[in-house]
Parts: sequence; C-alpha cells; structure tokens
Amino acid sequence: MSQAKFLRARSPEHKQERRDAILSAARDLATASGVRNVTLGAIADAVGLAKSNVVRYFGTREEIYLALTAECWREWAAEVLRRLAAGDGVVDALAETLAARTLLCDLLSQMQINLEHNVAVPAASDFKRTALDALTELGKAVAAADPTLTDDESFELVGAAMAFAGTFYPASKPSPTMAEVYAQHPELAFACLPFLPTLKRILRILLAGLHATRD
Repeated sequence: MSQAKFLRARSPEHKQERRDAILSAARDLATASGVRNVTLGAIADAVGLAKSNVVRYFGTREEIYLALTAECWREWAAEVLRRLAAGDGVVDALAETLAARTLLCDLLSQMQINLEHNVAVPAASDFKRTALDALTELGKAVAAADPTLTDDESFELVGAAMAFAGTFYPASKPSPTMAEVYAQHPELAFACLPFLPTLKRILRILLAGLHATRD
C-alpha cells in the first residue's frame, strides 16, 4: 500500500486498514529478526509512512507490540480451544500450541521487561483486559477438559504456561556466541533448555502440585 493512499485515509475503515498494516509489518519484521531488534523507524519504512504518522495510531513501538501480543494471544487461545475440543490433554494442548508460535513466545519474553514500558495507560489497560479475557476463556475450557481442576486452578495453569513460555523461549535460543560456547563446551549448556520438553515437564509438575496442595 502506498504512502499516498495512507495520507488520504480518513474513514474509520481506512484508519483500521492502516492499523492493520502497521501490525502486519511489525509481525513480519519481528518474525524475521526478533522483537527486540525491530525499531519504530523500520516499521514505518515497511508501511511507507513517516514515524510521526505511525504514532498517530500507536503512540510508541512498545504499544505496537503490545497490540500484536494481544492479537497473537487471541490466535493462540482459539487453537487451544480447538485442541481441547478435539480431546487433547491439557498439558499437550497448551505446550504444543505455544511451541508452534515462536513469535508469541518471543513477545511474552519481552513483555514485562520491555513492552510494558513506554506505553500510555489506555493502551496498557486494553492490553491487560485482553490478557484477562484470554486467560479466563482458556481457564474455563481447561476446567471443562480436566474436571479434576477448579476454575481458579485452571486459570493459574494457563497463566503459568504463558509465563514459563516467556522464560524458556530465550533460554532455548542462545546467541551465536553462546551457541559456539556450548558447542565447544557441552557441559556449559545446562542453561540452554529444550523448549517443548521443558515446558511440558514444568506444567505437569505444576498440575500435580495443584492437586497436592489443596486444603
């Protein structure tokens, strides 16, 4: 889409089109090079806009990526619901769908240390409400799929899956320097965790713990 068309966009439909184009560009750039390496200028260039025009729709780079995180959460939730409806186990449904979404895991790893900073209160509130809605919906679905869990325990399990995914993902993706260190000295690779097996193991441990620690 050309910059001229964007400059003429005035209707609500065209404004939404512009927001969608910005999010799409941010998604493509982050998928290619990682969330932390994408600048606001790179996003603006990708959609043919000046940075001053981009910030009319998203106040900061971080707001763009919070909005993208919310979008990715909704996509993930839909797939988890589909897997649970098909009869998949709770741990497999949560962990395998996260492992298949490297962009979401990257966003989760950046969320609290980066993306939740330098954002306006309305944008942060919208983001957290989306997170709450996704967690609540998935928590209810998990409780329905595993009657041994209460609604609160299911909510906790889903939240933990997201939190652990954000922690384990960067550990499973070492920098080129660290990858070379681990190749030369395998005994030092203790912190380079295999993502999916580690996530499944920790979720199974948490699931057992939820059962064991009830009053």
